[in-house]
Amino acid sequence: MKVAVVGATGMVGRTMLQVLEERAIAIDELIPVASAKSKGLEVSFKGKQYPTVTLADAIDMEIDVALFSAGGLVSKEWAPRFASKGIYVIDNSSAWRMEEGVPLVVPQINMDVVQKSNKIIANPNCSTIQMVMALAPLHQEFGIKRIVISTYQSVTGTGKAAVEQMVDERNKGESTNMVYPHPIDKNCIPHCDDFTENDYTKEEMKLVNETRKILGDESIAITATAVRVPVVGGHSESVNIEFGTEIEVSKIRQILENTEGIVVQDDLAANVYPTPRGAMNKDEVFVGRIRLDHSLKNTINMWIVSDNLRKGAATNAVEILEKLKIK
Repeated sequence: MKVAVVGATGMVGRTMLQVLEERAIAIDELIPVASAKSKGLEVSFKGKQYPTVTLADAIDMEIDVALFSAGGLVSKEWAPRFASKGIYVIDNSSAWRMEEGVPLVVPQINMDVVQKSNKIIANPNCSTIQMVMALAPLHQEFGIKRIVISTYQSVTGTGKAAVEQMVDERNKGESTNMVYPHPIDKNCIPHCDDFTENDYTKEEMKLVNETRKILGDESIAITATAVRVPVVGGHSESVNIEFGTEIEVSKIRQILENTEGIVVQDDLAANVYPTPRGAMNKDEVFVGRIRLDHSLKNTINMWIVSDNLRKGAATNAVEILEKLKIK
């Protein structure tokens, strides 16, 4: 099997290489792909150095699967060109997620929506992936009516330059390369991605639209506020969920404990609950602070944390690759 990693020199691309190596997937040939200006730059995989090639080079190299993490514009232009060659494209950008006929996949939830004819498969947004991992089994059991989401998102979700801005501010008091419109160190910025016409950000609307698509239920009422916080390691979410039927917290806890990919950390007496530092470099989604909302019937609050570069991006894409029936 020939696998290309498009955007191999970026944060998510490098994490994809790491996850591919950790999972010992039977790859006969790895093809790292980067921009023209980065052509020839070497990346490490399984103890060897591989020089990057361009998209124009890679498309004719008889690839089986291409993991894309190079931004929406690149994906819009090149994913169809790769797909036309019979190459499966697992795309990490937002370019194809809401496109009709393109599966939006979290393997533990809805891998069954992928057909052999689907050459482009969309990887959901990082904050959506971790949330729906916890919501899907609960929706199946109780039926979700409404979700109120507040996110606390790592700077790694923006990329390397954002991490550098935070580090510069922390070490030097200021940064000369401002990725955010405000300082991020010792600050919280309620502004993830661009604002849209309805005064919500694109990130907030991704949580709304992608959640409905993955769960296959357009009737769920969803509202979100996405906040950037000065941490690395993972995204955190406070999620308020109203169900359509009678619930029991003990049953909800039992369902989550028995769900693949979920780790319940919820021992208040011992101060055990998920944190982004605790989730860093791990593939699981961590859930805690599970409790009734006493202001509304059949409603709970949960705290959900996951490493946004791994399960929120790279790991989910690699898990799709693992479950694909390529040949």
